Amino acid sequence: MSNSKKQKMPKRASFNPGTIKRLLSYLKQYRVRLIIVMICILISAGASVASSLFLQTLIDDYIGPLLIEAVPDFGGLLKAIFSIGMVFLAGILASLFYARTMAVIAQSTLKDIRDEMFSKMQELPVKYFDTRTHGDIMSYYTNDADTLRQMISQSLPNLFSSAVSMIAVFVSMLHLSIWLTLIVIVFTFLILLVIKSIATRSGGYFMKQQRSIADVNGYIEEMINGQKVVKVFCYEEKAKERFSVKNEELRKTTAMANTLANVLMPVTGGMGYVLYVLIAVAGGAMGISGVANLSIGGEATLTLGTIASFLTLSRNFVNPIAQVSQQLNSVIMAMAGASRIFELLDQEPEEDHGSVTLVNACMSDDGQLSECEGRTGTWAWKDGDNLIPMQGKINLKEVDFGYNEEELVLHDITIYAEPGQKVALVGATGAGKTTITNLINRFYDIDDGKIQYDGININRIRKVDLRRSLGVVLQDVNLFTGTVMDNIRYGKLDATDEECIAAAKLANADGFIRMLPDGYDTVLEGDGSGLSQGQRQLISIARAAVADPPVMILDEATSSIDTRTESIVQKGMDNLMHGRTVFVIAHRLSTIQNADVIMVMDHGRIIERGNHEHLLEEKGRYYQLYTGAFELE
Repeated sequence: MSNSKKQKMPKRASFNPGTIKRLLSYLKQYRVRLIIVMICILISAGASVASSLFLQTLIDDYIGPLLIEAVPDFGGLLKAIFSIGMVFLAGILASLFYARTMAVIAQSTLKDIRDEMFSKMQELPVKYFDTRTHGDIMSYYTNDADTLRQMISQSLPNLFSSAVSMIAVFVSMLHLSIWLTLIVIVFTFLILLVIKSIATRSGGYFMKQQRSIADVNGYIEEMINGQKVVKVFCYEEKAKERFSVKNEELRKTTAMANTLANVLMPVTGGMGYVLYVLIAVAGGAMGISGVANLSIGGEATLTLGTIASFLTLSRNFVNPIAQVSQQLNSVIMAMAGASRIFELLDQEPEEDHGSVTLVNACMSDDGQLSECEGRTGTWAWKDGDNLIPMQGKINLKEVDFGYNEEELVLHDITIYAEPGQKVALVGATGAGKTTITNLINRFYDIDDGKIQYDGININRIRKVDLRRSLGVVLQDVNLFTGTVMDNIRYGKLDATDEECIAAAKLANADGFIRMLPDGYDTVLEGDGSGLSQGQRQLISIARAAVADPPVMILDEATSSIDTRTESIVQKGMDNLMHGRTVFVIAHRLSTIQNADVIMVMDHGRIIERGNHEHLLEEKGRYYQLYTGAFELE
């Protein structure tokens, strides 16, 4: 079908009733200030109504009589004007106060929500971040949160103010004329029907707009992270085409949503003018024909002042309806954003049913372990009252695993890594090497089989303690904004400067760090963009070294650096690996020839195992890889 076809109407927006209640629960702690805000809104609304009613008094009690006096006395008029001026001033000050207070409440509430979101994100499993773009997640903190700010600081007080004004104005109109009020009521129903028709259509587009914003943000973030790849492969035009499609979708939904939203005010305003004319005509006809004016105060004469005051009240009654309809769109956007935020907050946290903990241990003279306060350099697993020495022995027994239920990526994996052994995993991309290290870290749980750490099933070990005992050096290094010393200290938050420097020396990183402008106090920004890949990797190794874990996982740590730099990094890794159980994933076979055991993987299975010499004698897949007869892909 043609792109010019009429855009399909999205489904009507619908929200979980609990969303509003849950959002309002964040405002409970500000209830005192909210009560003061409501009082200020009442004062502001009262001042607005008083100004309209003052017209009747002004015309009937002052201007009318003054016109027929030979020597007018303006004293009473000036006093009346001064009095209404004080009422206006009170209304203005009340409006300023509640607007400022609501802005403070809105920002405080958003801070609470952002804090809760960030805390929640620290509890989510790695799978959550693997299945969503970073831009989509960032959209929670920016676009979705901003819609809440606008609703709390503007929409909610305006809705309350409009509701109070409408009630006050309605009572005032009944006080002036029931007959004219009936005309307003009938015409208001017509206005509400028009508003309902427009708001129903715009609500669906506002929901779709929030999703489109998240999609665009996700794509932009992805392109920024991969900008070098975009340049290298001349992907600029294709990237612009894909962005144009996503941006066009955002434009359409946003344009439709805002077009419908912006139509509300002119439509309701125009209908308000029609009502204004109808009341003027009806009021004038009633006054000329001498129809008795009925009000909640009884019968009275329909004076010129009454008609003028009622005309002003009718405008004050229709305008809040238009404002409410306008604010409803902001509320709809905020509810869409709140639904996304609460969807994040309702995500199931990473489950951890482990009870075995990692503790500092002391060895007595008779060889007995006991738990100690402070760091001793000796670790033990605490299982109830039993202390099990931590040695770094990891066994995988007949492990099966799949990222989804339909497809397994690991089949019957069995690995025995004795304390101090270096176990290497080689194989083509997608063979399952990194998946094994993810399972050892319990980023994912296995479907079948066992993984044991020092004879303890790892699902019995608390995840935080399990990961404290593992050091990881990845191919993609993540450095954070801060000094070099701060980045090394990530491995052990209570490490002293001396311990960090010792770790850097162990990782062969001390030399280049001291040549930086401020040495260890050099501030790194943009993920360490001012450093070479090898230098960034050395800092990563130092970060793992300061943690001093008994087990190390090196995931293709040298695959993205040149051969000369690799030799420097390799020395640092050799120092780091000494005396530890090590799992190495490598594409370069030269880095794993000294491994105690080499596992050759293919499509999630271990097809060969042995040391370098043994596998060469077998003349199987490893031999083909080593001699170049078969290449890793």
